[in-house]
Amino acid sequence: MTTSGRVNHKAALVPEERRLEFLPSLFGLPLLIVAENTVYNFMEWLSPLDYGGGFWNFYEYRGEPLFLAPTSKPRYRIACRTNGYEGEVSAEAAGIIATLFTCSHLSFRHDSGLLVNGYHRLYDYCCDHPEASEIIQAID
Repeated sequence: MTTSGRVNHKAALVPEERRLEFLPSLFGLPLLIVAENTVYNFMEWLSPLDYGGGFWNFYEYRGEPLFLAPTSKPRYRIACRTNGYEGEVSAEAAGIIATLFTCSHLSFRHDSGLLVNGYHRLYDYCCDHPEASEIIQAID
């Protein structure tokens, strides 16, 4: 149990045979390329000292797409110039932060229920994440 009284469930790595379905399920086919590039660009902006591209894992929770996470390092220094947050987080938390930024940013530019639902699903999930405090501070 977590401090909130809810059971903390772990996101599952999307298996290789279903990776092609992940991004369209999370962002929608019309925004697939834009959203994927936006995640990578946000990661470059948030972690210019540690992130330099590479392979990303995809995660789901209860069969729903959840977030992308970089695999090039186990931890990333994050600095958000818009809110003053600076910290170091796991690759998973860094991916959650970049995915939340992406869903939020694109939802203001595109009328997409997938983006809004994806943001809320991931935000709800991250509230019970071991690094919830860091994630929330980074996106606030």
